[in-house]
Amino acid sequence: MQRIRLRYTKRGRLRFTSHRDFQRAFERALRRAEVPMAYSAGFTPHPKVSYANAAPTGTGSEAEYLEIALTAPRDPEKLKALLDESMPVGLDIIDAVEARTSGLADRLTASVWELRLDGVTVEKAARAAEAFRAAETVEVQRRTKNGMRTFDAREAVVSLDAVADVPADRPSDKACAILRLVVRHVTPAVRPDDVLSGLRAVADLAPPVPAAVTRLAQGLFDEETGTVTDPLAPDREADRATPQGEAAGTAAAPVPAVEGSA
Repeated sequence: MQRIRLRYTKRGRLRFTSHRDFQRAFERALRRAEVPMAYSAGFTPHPKVSYANAAPTGTGSEAEYLEIALTAPRDPEKLKALLDESMPVGLDIIDAVEARTSGLADRLTASVWELRLDGVTVEKAARAAEAFRAAETVEVQRRTKNGMRTFDAREAVVSLDAVADVPADRPSDKACAILRLVVRHVTPAVRPDDVLSGLRAVADLAPPVPAAVTRLAQGLFDEETGTVTDPLAPDREADRATPQGEAAGTAAAPVPAVEGSA
């Protein structure tokens, strides 16, 4: 059985696509592209697709990951092109590698986020970011299925910085700041909207319009460099080290991720 790992995006209006909506679109794309999918056993078999740490509905992303299991080997680049052609524009398949290592989900330990704050000056955003970084704890609340939950949004944030932004499609005299942050994946998860709630609490930062949120990257956090690394890099390195002529899929390893339902 061959396993292929894919990176995909949620862009533009498709950022409002829910995870279940994406599942349906992706499974239709698998059928259109005639991908030889492996299926689960039981009364309701479904394609073996494993998703890891999907972004919340309403946020854009350049770095979502999943893994599929195939019953026959396929070239990852050709498979990527076929699937991308079958997906809606905005849900784009942008990378594919054969799974030659284990632990993809374990390599998703942090995310890089970008928050566009229209109507906020970069000076005000910078002061708010400084206040957030200086705080030992920043308690926020989020409604869950079990009611309101209070937790610390500060500990998971590795870095938080403000930069100016002058969008080409908007008047340059309009204030617009960008917050870039690196957030560790902890339990409970700290989301960008939790950080915005924290900024409101410690610095009274309240953008006049909802922030446009995009995940730029996710992967293993490198403590030495302070960067988030490519989670597919170990598979590429293992692929380069594989002797020419080895059958596709023989070195693939299972990944402990959540399977999507049909």
